Amino acid sequence: MEIPSKYEPNRVEANWYDYWMKHDFFSSKPDEREPYTIVIPPPNVTGVLHMGHMLNNTLQDVLIRRARLLGKNACWVPGMDHASIATEAKVVAKLKEEGINKANLSREEFLKHAWDWTNEYGGVILQQLKKLGCSCDWDRTKFTMDDDMSASVIKVFVDLYNKGLIYRGYRMVNWDPEAKTTLSDEEVIYEERQGNLYYLVYAIEGSDEKVIIATTRPETILGDTAICINPNDERYHHLKGKKAIVPICNRVIPIIEDEYVDIEFGTGCLKVTPAHDENDKNLGDKHNLDVVDIFNEDATLNSFGMHYEGKDRFVVRKEISKELEEKGFLVKTEQHLNKVGTSERTKAVIEPRLSDQWFLKMEELAKPALDGVLKTNDIKFYPKKFENTYRHWMEGIRDWNISRQLWWGQQIPAYYYGDGQDDFVVAESREEALKMAKSKNPKIQESDLRQDPDVLDTWFSSWLWPMSVFGGILEPDNEEINYYYPTNDLVTAPDIIFFWVARMIMSGYHYKGKRPFENVYFTGLVRDKQRRKMSKQLGNSPDALKLIEDFGADGVRVGLLLSSSAGNDIMFDEALCQQGANFANKIWNAFRLIKGWEVADIEQPEASKIGIAWYTSKLNQTLAEIEDHFSKYRISDALMAIYKLVWDDFCSWLLEIVKPAYQQPIDQTTFDAVIHLFEENLKLLHPFMPFLTEEVWQHIAERTPENALMVSNWPEVGSTDTALIADFEFATEVISGVRTIRKEKNIPQKDALELFMLNAEKISDQMDAIIMKLANLSKFETVDSSLEGALTFRVKSNEYFIPMSGAIDVEAEIEKINEELKYTRGFLQSVQKKLGNERFVNNAPEQVVAIERKKAADAEAKIETLEKSLASLGNS
Repeated sequence: MEIPSKYEPNRVEANWYDYWMKHDFFSSKPDEREPYTIVIPPPNVTGVLHMGHMLNNTLQDVLIRRARLLGKNACWVPGMDHASIATEAKVVAKLKEEGINKANLSREEFLKHAWDWTNEYGGVILQQLKKLGCSCDWDRTKFTMDDDMSASVIKVFVDLYNKGLIYRGYRMVNWDPEAKTTLSDEEVIYEERQGNLYYLVYAIEGSDEKVIIATTRPETILGDTAICINPNDERYHHLKGKKAIVPICNRVIPIIEDEYVDIEFGTGCLKVTPAHDENDKNLGDKHNLDVVDIFNEDATLNSFGMHYEGKDRFVVRKEISKELEEKGFLVKTEQHLNKVGTSERTKAVIEPRLSDQWFLKMEELAKPALDGVLKTNDIKFYPKKFENTYRHWMEGIRDWNISRQLWWGQQIPAYYYGDGQDDFVVAESREEALKMAKSKNPKIQESDLRQDPDVLDTWFSSWLWPMSVFGGILEPDNEEINYYYPTNDLVTAPDIIFFWVARMIMSGYHYKGKRPFENVYFTGLVRDKQRRKMSKQLGNSPDALKLIEDFGADGVRVGLLLSSSAGNDIMFDEALCQQGANFANKIWNAFRLIKGWEVADIEQPEASKIGIAWYTSKLNQTLAEIEDHFSKYRISDALMAIYKLVWDDFCSWLLEIVKPAYQQPIDQTTFDAVIHLFEENLKLLHPFMPFLTEEVWQHIAERTPENALMVSNWPEVGSTDTALIADFEFATEVISGVRTIRKEKNIPQKDALELFMLNAEKISDQMDAIIMKLANLSKFETVDSSLEGALTFRVKSNEYFIPMSGAIDVEAEIEKINEELKYTRGFLQSVQKKLGNERFVNNAPEQVVAIERKKAADAEAKIETLEKSLASLGNS
């Protein structure tokens, strides 16, 4: 095959992806090999590829491709999450554009629209992942609303209900007034916002007394059912047993006492609104207070809102505070910073609301999941710091509100047949529900059954993901679940440690008695150069597909990974992708250089022989380093080690050592060895840069599909000659010393030089051939004493001399050195003057003084070197 002059990712990538797919390289079936399994964190069906997905899925692909090369049966299961709130919102918005109101549709009609939308727009992200090179087993693609996945969810709900772990309760929940559904505690994001503290006057019934109460939410006074004081607060002893009158609505409410009230906050008096605050609800239960709910489901006021009925809560806040002021009830307003709960999905401000909901008891499920991470080390977190986050949440875990007031999702399998609070049954099917209901009341007909309209929280389906994708819930002992479960690695973002990671661990231990995965690698967040989180609102998130188009998938993968140590945020810069693309070009050009050499049956030069022995050792040393990085999930460090090996050691050193002279051939032995080492490099690079490496691999030789790079073998760590590596390091310093002198004196590389060494530190002479070739020396010998009239440099305790007779203008060199000496002595004097100033030394920051001292030491060292150079040129 003809080798193109430059690497063209856009031409190459689709070709090789199709090739891998055609030959079924991504698919996995149980066999005798050791399984290596990753389940994808299922992106929302509404999603499109963004930088977070790019990072997360590149890391998974690196792990899965390396496992394949290690000979494991690598299985990466892709899929999507139905994302109930997000998808329903998209469908509702689309219907609205078409002039259709969801409220006018039946459930079945709405679900048809939802499925149409999902089939048309869903799954875009999975197609985009292919552009990134993700080697998922696409035949295994799962969707959390697939029939078997939904059946798994329903089966688990029924099972947990029968075990007494799921219950229905009238509780205070987090209500999203935009999505019109409850949310779990984990779906509420708390933000600090500047608000006001309103000081309101409540009259005491039957007297002229008044009491002042501070509130951040004046609109909720219409739902007040008590005022509470602390029994230890002497200021309010006189109010015990009295009643107060709520402003505007004139409701008469009791004054109760409870130590819950903070004497120091506000006025030390608390208005109690049991329908709209969880703590107030607890007080209300304890003191048997009335509950007055003033809000509709969209957070507009209902009939208890009186003349504000139908208005939004924030509009009412402004209007009622104005009315309170006009009527003399508002004493003063202060600015107040408080934490406001917002919906993770819709960003709406959450409203605490009393509601009948379904809950899952978490305490029993949490214990083995807590022990598995923190006691037995059965599951390992990378980085380890996230164990503390996990512990904090698990130890304070609350029951999970699993019902949502939506239509898109798995409908709760509870069937009501009467008006009583307990007139319902929980069953996997309507037929089963009818049997159960008849056992309680034989007269019941199927038409009497009303299924609970709510659906289950999306996370209630995805918490089963590592089991349900292998059919492990419906068929607990099938071949696939027994082979692939537990999975090996989970790569995810730390912001879903509670939503998903912890819950998968709980369900895994509960249903399989085993961890769902062995290792959890937490990625950082991708931020921009200003450290801002990437978001649509800020417009600072680059188009992921455009990056792939501009820099190639491999360039983007390398750019992302070079800057992504586990758990640490990534400051993304397109320059990183350019660096990745440059690396791809470097490898391509190295390949073209090698393939351009003419090969002949000639003797192998000594320099080439030593160079190949050195690089083989260096490769083995780096491979051991890479294995260590992978074992600790330092993926970025593993890539950096390979990057340095290929760019510096292979391209900059080995290829220069073995390169034949201009228009001369290379010997067959060296050529074969270089090709072999290049192929080993490609194997190491393949998980990170799959497209480029496969392209080069297939150009090196004609290969059958069985010999494709993707299904070759990861290199094995061989022996390392550390003495040889140390000698080579020394040799590179000698070569660099000669090159520096050439650069300073403008001596062309083609002009051969003589080099003499005063050998204080005995080193091996095996590198002499390499030094002579790369430094272009006509002579390289050891001497017993210093050479006069030569330029010198030092490597450790060895001194090297390059005779300069005829090569340079000695007089001009002496003049140049004297000028540099004069400047450096003047500079040293100014620094010493500063350091001699006691006020500066005593008052300046320690590190500033340290910098000045280093400047002085560097100047002194430079003066010594310049003086030696003058002496060697016969001038003192």
